[in-house]
Amino acid sequence: MPFTRIPVFPRKSAFVLALALTMAGCAVGPNYKRPDAAIPASYKEAPEGWKVAQPSDRVDRGNWWAIYNDPQLNDLETRLNASNQTIAQFAAAYRQARALVSEARAAYFPTLGLSATGSRARSSTRSSGSVSSGGSINNAYDLSLDASWEPDLWGTVSRTVGAQRAGEQSAAADLANARLSAQGSLAQTYFQLRSLDAQQKLLDDTVAAYQRTLRLTQNQYAQGTAARSDVIQAQTQLQSAQASAIDNGVARAQYEHAIAVLVGEPASTFSIASSPLDATPPDVPLQLPSAILERRPDIASAERKAAQANEQIGVAIAAFFPTLTLSATGGFQSSIFSQLLTAPSRFWTLGPDLAATIFDGGLRAAQTEAARASYDSAVATYRQAVLTAFQDVEDNLASQRILANEIGIQQQAVASAQQALAIVTNQYKSGTVGFINVLTAQTTAFTAEQKLANIAGERMVSSVGLIKALGGGWDTAQMDQETGSAAAPVPASAVAVKGSNAASNPAQGSSTVATNGGGTAKE
Repeated sequence: MPFTRIPVFPRKSAFVLALALTMAGCAVGPNYKRPDAAIPASYKEAPEGWKVAQPSDRVDRGNWWAIYNDPQLNDLETRLNASNQTIAQFAAAYRQARALVSEARAAYFPTLGLSATGSRARSSTRSSGSVSSGGSINNAYDLSLDASWEPDLWGTVSRTVGAQRAGEQSAAADLANARLSAQGSLAQTYFQLRSLDAQQKLLDDTVAAYQRTLRLTQNQYAQGTAARSDVIQAQTQLQSAQASAIDNGVARAQYEHAIAVLVGEPASTFSIASSPLDATPPDVPLQLPSAILERRPDIASAERKAAQANEQIGVAIAAFFPTLTLSATGGFQSSIFSQLLTAPSRFWTLGPDLAATIFDGGLRAAQTEAARASYDSAVATYRQAVLTAFQDVEDNLASQRILANEIGIQQQAVASAQQALAIVTNQYKSGTVGFINVLTAQTTAFTAEQKLANIAGERMVSSVGLIKALGGGWDTAQMDQETGSAAAPVPASAVAVKGSNAASNPAQGSSTVATNGGGTAKE
């Protein structure tokens, strides 16, 4: 016996309605407050030269990758924003979350139903255990309008709307995070590909240098001043360099294919012309650590999920209280169709229905406890996201600082190795040293130059990582501006440059959420 129904007489309906309207909006359950999180006062790895960003020197919010001033990268990012399928997936999820808000808001309003029926029936007639040959034929016609409304006495609807609204904002942040992640992956993969182009140029130059060395040893051997073993060693070194140059193409092809997938194109029809990396990381102004909470979409999403879980506690608590349903039915009933829409055929019913659960075996208590546990889990996830964000920033700051120092020393090492190679080569030509010295000097010079190219690529990748860790160009205010239009990708050639959509999607109904990630999840 889950429900006990308490009848209320029609003459008291006005009083019940007034009481329902007075109590509507009295939400039970805890009001939401953004959970506290450990926020450092400054970045430990911020070295001399880094500064807090000012409004005048912030990167363009929409196209953060433009800071690298690379037209090829700009074009690829544009194509990604239009055609990346992962972004399309999250855009569809956002549209679904937005629809759930409208679905929840529908509970604020009464439901109306219109029905019309008509039937014709013949009944049999029994007499003394036998059926007579005659029977009556009856017609029945009914046209009615039904209305019902359940006032939000304990805030079930407002809490549900608040939860769905927080879910919508979380989905908007997830969409922004997917977009930022894809954009960052594209930029990092692009710079890794350019680094391989630089290494390919180095390998090609090395092959050319080793060919000259081989000709030198062949000439020395022809003149009798070099051994046959010198020629063989020179040939071996040249062939090894040629193999390395070919092998470098495998990794480049894989990076090129990865970029094709990111921009939503088949790898078979996509290609990028070779262009050695010659860029240096731009200065990325830092912001205060507290700004990370507003700039990282993954943090904003986790915080909105905590708000959503908090609202579910109120929904669970509201189940302990009785529900009131106001219903009314009116229309026409008649056995003669021509008399259906006449005054004598009218009928109506009106009355409230109050229902309460007396015993449920602990179901509601368990649901409330589960809702509280879900909230605690969401809070822990939010705090972990904050800690991870600061780790990302510190990791990339440390990488930028260390690689900047390393590349300076490595440039000196390259200069020293090239100078040593020139000296040893001249000594070999004059016959004062053996060919093994030339081989050693060449290997040292090549290794030094190859490491320098690797460090340059790592710096660019780390630079993109730092921008991603700082949230790119995103801000929590954009959670109310997403439209999810990226869910219908079209060929990149037909799409103009487009960043985050700025079309307004104002909060509807009586439930609003602060766009700075804090505040309460209900009015």
